[in-house]
Amino acid sequence: MELLNATQFQAGYTLATQKDGRELLVVAVKGTYTIPERAGTPRLAAQQRPLIEADTFTGDPGFSAPRYEADFAPVKKRCDVLLLGSAYAPGGRPATRVEVSLRVGSVFKSFAVTGDRFWEAGNIAISPGYAGQFEVMPISYDLAFGGVDNFHQDEKKHSAFMQNPVGKGFHRQLGRSLVNGTPMPNTEELKRAVTMPNGNCLPMSFGPVARGWEPRSLMAGTYDQAWLDNTFPFLPADFDDAHFQAAPADQQMSYPQGGEGVFLENLNRQGQLSFQLPDLGLPVVFFRKRGGSDAMQAVVDTIVLEPDEGVFSLTWRATLPLQRNIFEISQVLVGRQTKAWWRARELGKQYAPSIAHLARRKKMLLDEVEE
Repeated sequence: MELLNATQFQAGYTLATQKDGRELLVVAVKGTYTIPERAGTPRLAAQQRPLIEADTFTGDPGFSAPRYEADFAPVKKRCDVLLLGSAYAPGGRPATRVEVSLRVGSVFKSFAVTGDRFWEAGNIAISPGYAGQFEVMPISYDLAFGGVDNFHQDEKKHSAFMQNPVGKGFHRQLGRSLVNGTPMPNTEELKRAVTMPNGNCLPMSFGPVARGWEPRSLMAGTYDQAWLDNTFPFLPADFDDAHFQAAPADQQMSYPQGGEGVFLENLNRQGQLSFQLPDLGLPVVFFRKRGGSDAMQAVVDTIVLEPDEGVFSLTWRATLPLQRNIFEISQVLVGRQTKAWWRARELGKQYAPSIAHLARRKKMLLDEVEE
């Protein structure tokens, strides 16, 4: 199968399988734009970010927060809005606590970022320590509430906070020697501060949630002996497609159409930043070997904002259920082609936009023959 990319974006494809065993042809397209200043218009970045083929992390996989998730999910029924960046103290003046906000279309999320602090455990009570000052503080699930409580000498008393097992500040065992002086999280809800290490606090970050964390892991279905005997190697019947969403529920929205507003507060040195998403129309055409085609509009189902880098990326997806296998598709066209290109295709000819292109193509064919 040939992928024809008529855009300036990065494009690729993969195969996936539905719960009923039917194969899917998945086309993913990623475009990278510069974040404009002063409510300007986003422009294509000179360096286009590649499609991510495997999940990446801030450190060792399984022991650190996800950074980028693979771009080749079979389907996303909603759009993930993610941000990788830092909190900035207003005006560059050191602060102990800063409120950060993210708004994209219908998504709005805000929480507090604090300086480094530690649990103070006395003979009677445990309390949060005073926060230190900061000018710039990274935002990550590594620094959010959570973690593993493996401080007790008895391994049977170890536990993990499965909503964020790579975070910090969580303790199930509250002995003074186990808690005193240990790190607290650097993020917390605005109206629900972290006050106890065994509290059921929500971990606050803007990044992706790992596949094995709750509640995402609970959507992956049941893999028991009945599944091995009757369903393997296909997905279990109770698999929920929501498992493919990398963002937490409060960072998911309907597919954007273009023009949605983006607003960031205290997530860059300027303090506030706003702009609108660009035109998001992207046609994809699947050409069948035996004639005919399937045309559709790809949908944007992942937005990744990186204000520290001055860029954001959009990932479009188009999915085609196959009748049998990928060999029934000869070509996939991503983007728009000229009338002349379509006319040449109808006539069974190869289209060349200029004589120079035609000459280069002939030279390449001659070189291949000589080799």
